[in-house]
Amino acid sequence: MNQEPLPAALAAYAGAGERGAPYELLAEREDGTVVRCGEIVAKAHAGDSDRAGLAVRMRIAADEALAGVLLAPLRAEVGYLAGRPVSLWPYGAPVDPERPEDAPWEAAGRLLAALHQVPVHRLPGPVPPMRGPAKLARALRRLSRATASDGVRSPGGVRILDGARSPDGVRSPDGVRGPEGARSPAGARSGAALVPGPAEGRPAGDLVRAAAQTLPAWVRGEAPAPRGGALCHGDLHLGQLVRGPGPDGGWRLIDVDDLGIGTPAWDLARPAAWYAAGLLDTGTWARFLDSYRAAGGPAAGPPGSDPWPELDLAARALTVQTAALALAKSAESRRRLDDVERLMVESCARIASLPPDLEARAPS
Repeated sequence: MNQEPLPAALAAYAGAGERGAPYELLAEREDGTVVRCGEIVAKAHAGDSDRAGLAVRMRIAADEALAGVLLAPLRAEVGYLAGRPVSLWPYGAPVDPERPEDAPWEAAGRLLAALHQVPVHRLPGPVPPMRGPAKLARALRRLSRATASDGVRSPGGVRILDGARSPDGVRSPDGVRGPEGARSPAGARSGAALVPGPAEGRPAGDLVRAAAQTLPAWVRGEAPAPRGGALCHGDLHLGQLVRGPGPDGGWRLIDVDDLGIGTPAWDLARPAAWYAAGLLDTGTWARFLDSYRAAGGPAAGPPGSDPWPELDLAARALTVQTAALALAKSAESRRRLDDVERLMVESCARIASLPPDLEARAPS
């Protein structure tokens, strides 16, 4: 087994064996390590990845049907390094986190609409299920582990945790600054807890788990999803868009780890949840939604109609997932929730007050 640190070993893999080649570490998380070596990006996927599913996802990303939508890999085959699946990609310039006004919301809408209209029966298969519900289940398990002994509490109760970030420069959960017009909660104080009314003093983890229990079992990854659906990205946020190489330099979606058949509304859930929580201004939300609908996207109803009957369930699921991860990370690093994270927990307090949604809507 290669004994080099994984990032260095990845760089050598990307550089076709050139030991000591310079590289840039782009990400190092439990679900993947990513390095850039020149114009090549190498990703070591999670050790517990579904390897058969990942192999199919890579072939789908390389298929001509996805040209102009997904960034195509340099190789359709999955390699292995230190026991982990590895993929190779061309480098694409990401969204600039310091220029939220340039965030490509219209492009994101168009790309999702195109993805959701790809004829699934023409793709390499068998196409695996989209992993959105599995990611929610994983976030809830991480929350349970992280808060088992810390007693993280919601606003008005005991401590949250030390080390709050300032409200200045509030960041969205995917690490990209919220778009222009995003707002922090009125009267927010650094480290202040903001869960209203009956939730006052109740453990924040309990609020998130209670919100999760209002969702159908399949949304929590505890039962099979309804049959049918469309090809979905499964984890859409602004960090999943890059400018592709080549003459057009157009935006492309990246990260196929969660790609698969599922409810297309899930891909609109994060911006919908941000809008519902007050993190995304009305103009930005309208630009995103209008571009998706104008491009024929099937997940939000026809232009001019109310999108929430289609989007509400997925938006609530993403709110719960985001809040669960925020609480878990704050407990693990012993810091307070920031303003964006507190808003998502506050949203879970409202969701927890709703009656359970026991109906499993058929995917659009």
